[in-house]
Amino acid sequence: MPTITIRDQATTGGTTGELTIDILSEELTVRELIRARVYQEVQDFNRRQDEVVFKGLVQPTDAERVLNGNRTEYRLKTRREIDWKKQFEKATDAFERNGFFILIDDKQAESLDQEITIGHDTELAFVRLTQLVGG
Repeated sequence: MPTITIRDQATTGGTTGELTIDILSEELTVRELIRARVYQEVQDFNRRQDEVVFKGLVQPTDAERVLNGNRTEYRLKTRREIDWKKQFEKATDAFERNGFFILIDDKQAESLDQEITIGHDTELAFVRLTQLVGG
C-alpha cells in the first residue's frame, strides 16, 4: 500500500502541517485523495480517547479554532467521536467552492474527478483559503 505525505500550506507558501497517509492505489481521483486524507485524520483523532483537539482539514461542528499560529487545530466543546463522512462531505463541498485548493507537483487540481498518479517523489499540498466547518 503506497504511503504519501500531504503538506498543509498557508496562502503565503509556508508549511503549516504535514500528514502521512496510506492510499489504496497510486492512481486515484482528487475526490479519493480528499477522502483518504479526511478518513485518516478523523480515525487518528477518534482512536485517542482523551483528545479534545482535532487537527484536520475541516473544522468539526461544535468546535472552536485554537489560535496557534497558522496551524489548523480545533477544540471540541466536549469529547466525542467525529463522523468522517460528514467531514468528507464538507471537504468536497469546500473544494468545489474554492475554500481550499490542492497542488500536485505545483499544479492546481481542477476537479474532484481529475485523475492523478502518485509517484515516490510526488509533492501534495492543501492550501486553505477559508475556515472549513464540518461534522
